[in-house]
Amino acid sequence: MGHAGEKITPELTDAQWDRLRRYGVPVDTAAGDVLFRVGDRNYDLILVESGEVEVVREALWWTEETQLARLGPRTFVGELGLLNGQRAFLTARATEPGRVLRVDHDALQRMMAEDDELCDLMLRTLWARREMLRHGPAAWTLKIVGSSRSAESLAVQRYAERLELVHTWIDVEDPALTHDIWSHGYTRDDLPVAIVQGEIVRRATPGQIAEMLGLAYTADDDTEFDLAVVGAGPAGLAAAIYGASEGLRTVLLDAVAPGGQSATTSRIENYLGFPFGVSGDALTSQASLQAFKFGVRIAAPCPVVRLDADAGVHRLLLADGTVVRARAVVVTTGVAYRGLDLPRWDEFEGAGIHHAATALELRQVAGSDVVVIGGANSAGQAALALAANACRVRLIVRSGDLSERMSSYLVDRIREDSRIDVHTGTEVVALDGGDRLERVTLQGPSSMETVDCTALFCFIGAVPATDWLVELERDEAGFVHTGADVVGVGDAWRELERMPLPFETSVPRVFAAGDVRRGSMKRVAAAVGEGSSAVASVHQALAMMEVFA
Repeated sequence: MGHAGEKITPELTDAQWDRLRRYGVPVDTAAGDVLFRVGDRNYDLILVESGEVEVVREALWWTEETQLARLGPRTFVGELGLLNGQRAFLTARATEPGRVLRVDHDALQRMMAEDDELCDLMLRTLWARREMLRHGPAAWTLKIVGSSRSAESLAVQRYAERLELVHTWIDVEDPALTHDIWSHGYTRDDLPVAIVQGEIVRRATPGQIAEMLGLAYTADDDTEFDLAVVGAGPAGLAAAIYGASEGLRTVLLDAVAPGGQSATTSRIENYLGFPFGVSGDALTSQASLQAFKFGVRIAAPCPVVRLDADAGVHRLLLADGTVVRARAVVVTTGVAYRGLDLPRWDEFEGAGIHHAATALELRQVAGSDVVVIGGANSAGQAALALAANACRVRLIVRSGDLSERMSSYLVDRIREDSRIDVHTGTEVVALDGGDRLERVTLQGPSSMETVDCTALFCFIGAVPATDWLVELERDEAGFVHTGADVVGVGDAWRELERMPLPFETSVPRVFAAGDVRRGSMKRVAAAVGEGSSAVASVHQALAMMEVFA
């Protein structure tokens, strides 16, 4: 925040500053006045009219207070947490007498809705500041100590990276560590350890971290949402963005973190507008920022365990017992990964077996021997990404033809890559290793062999995450019926005097989009289209609801 540069501390024109001031409430400050401090929730954007404000990372038990920025007149103080609801992890205070203007969350959202120029400037600046803070002294405010050999540790690391939290990751397996990480009172049995503003949390989970950072859903007020979206993959993000941008009070809930399956994809090459491809992480990151822009309330990890449909307001029961109330619900929970029915499979998941090939996994396996299982595009994309990361890749395809389910552009690139060996008509039949996967046994058309394997990447499909949707009509595989596919049109529909709308399920004002829906295309672009299209039906259903009220 203290670095010179247009993106970190933009130079505002007279007109921009005057328009920005209209959203603030003036307050005179004295030297030493704290404007917001670590742990504050719903803190304000601070406009500095006169005087100076410093931003500091407060002292932790292993390090002194560090000044990160000094901001003078016609600048503003804040970073991305202003939009995503995260508690303040830095402190801002006046260093001399002056005047500031406080812009609260509602006024900030109003400004972003009313003034496109200021909105763009604010988004770029808050995002740039978050990116800078992730690589500086502020990153010590959340310190994660874990083992790259532990599924629990990797889950916490993945959560922090998916939400782009300002944090520091320390791998106890890293031979380059130069200090005694065990001198602070925790042991290997306590891993993963999260140190949040100096407070040690042993055997930390993503949920605990979310709670401490203010990112979990809490029913602080009796909010009734117009739209609740369950599942923050491409379909869910699109539904939330379109809903909020069109005036619906929207909440987006995900059991893990925004991104869904797309966030596990190393490279999407056929998505409109990205001729050089785009990673799932990058797409998720930009979509999340867009959601914040329109005021979507995102909560994760936030598992929904039950839907209680009602003629008035639907109720979503969360795993911790909290209830979210919304007039309409869009289900975009996607699918859960399939594994192989092999001894030790569950033991090695997270300890050598992965269902994603993102930057996180690529760093762990660079230059090693790996196996990729699957014959569809996700497996092909992973194989190419791993090969580009200096891995020797064995691509295991059960069918006899690589092009049976994989796009031709991927097949051609795989066949041309000398680092990828394709084994068609082959299956993995055994796993072996100590506390991590070390070898796999392959059964081919005419022989069996055991090969060294640092990691196995499994892309053999998934099943819909719909077990919690007991009230909805589903097909034999669990995919949700929508629109004209709904068979059981009962009393609720007769009272409404209508049939299910496009993307509407067997329950009025409950919709489904993306991979979870029967008949969906199972492509990122299609999921985005379905999520946004479902919102058109949401508006129509809510309008009809008003008529019958």
